[in-house]
Amino acid sequence: METKLIECVPNFSEGRDKTAIKAITDAICNASSVRLLDVDPGEATNRTVVTFVGTPEDVIEAAFQGIRKAAEVIDMSKHHGAHPRMGATDVCPFVPVSGVTLEECAELSRQLARRVADELHIPVYCYEAAAFTPERKNLAVCRKGEYEALADRLGKPGSGADFGDRPFDDEVARTGATAIGARNFLIAVNFNLNTTSTRRANAIAFDVREKGRPMREGGKPNGKPLKAEDGTPLMQPGTLPCTKAIGWFIDEYGIAQVSMNITDITTTPLHVAVDEVSRAANARGIRVTGTEIVGLVPKSAITDAGRYFLHKQQRSSGIPESEIVRMAVKSMGLDELKLFDANEKIIEYLIASDNAGEKKLVDMTCKEF
Repeated sequence: METKLIECVPNFSEGRDKTAIKAITDAICNASSVRLLDVDPGEATNRTVVTFVGTPEDVIEAAFQGIRKAAEVIDMSKHHGAHPRMGATDVCPFVPVSGVTLEECAELSRQLARRVADELHIPVYCYEAAAFTPERKNLAVCRKGEYEALADRLGKPGSGADFGDRPFDDEVARTGATAIGARNFLIAVNFNLNTTSTRRANAIAFDVREKGRPMREGGKPNGKPLKAEDGTPLMQPGTLPCTKAIGWFIDEYGIAQVSMNITDITTTPLHVAVDEVSRAANARGIRVTGTEIVGLVPKSAITDAGRYFLHKQQRSSGIPESEIVRMAVKSMGLDELKLFDANEKIIEYLIASDNAGEKKLVDMTCKEF
């Protein structure tokens, strides 16, 4: 019988204090027999993405203990960072790896959500496949207004948490709220630009992301926003389905980036996103100089990209897999900012290696929109 394996990718609102980050990862590792695969803190975003895998029972326990520890060592009333957030543990998604369905992951994540609310008294929103309403499938809806809006949202019909909902108090002021859910594999990728302009980076992000940009009178950037009869903004869709993106400036690199989540890599493969963001950037007089994978990536996303770029060069893909991976890395500029080690970034390679759980903390720009 195939072993049931789930990947869990909690995002914690601390990317600078390595002592606090280690306390959280120690709590995860000591809770059960999960395998820690990746720890990616980002100083500018003040956020750390942790990736681990294990059986359903082990993953639930490890996630709970990580959330518990984060609530102890992170004070959200003092948190500042470039990334959207609403809680010490901002998001905690379950991702099916083998022997388990997305629907099963959704039910397991709801079990965790209830336990977090009951035992830790943290308000929890359920998102993506675990959402109780269609609109809450979108993480941005659950996190609307971020931490600063919780006082106006919690304890109120229609905007309160799914589990543990109550008015904003001193306890919630420290922990914030958490979004727990289930989703398929997501690729988080940043596109490095030859500009420092956040405004231009955002313009490119709006060109390509599925949501697009608000429509304005006369098609002018400073035109009055157009709205539907019910008052909701009219949107001009972007060119890449199943993507979310924003633009930002990363001080540690001295460049602006388009920061993207690809939520369905079968609909929008990584290499398609690379080409389309490059096209949109070129149309605005800007170049994509390289890309940065945040966290881990499925092998198929990299090898499909390698074969794609080989085909564009009219070259054969009948070469060793390592050379296909190398072609993908060079073609997408994955090694522009730092070394791209396939054995530490490709999830199948990492699970099969003896190095899982031994990664050092490295500065990365990490997020889940």
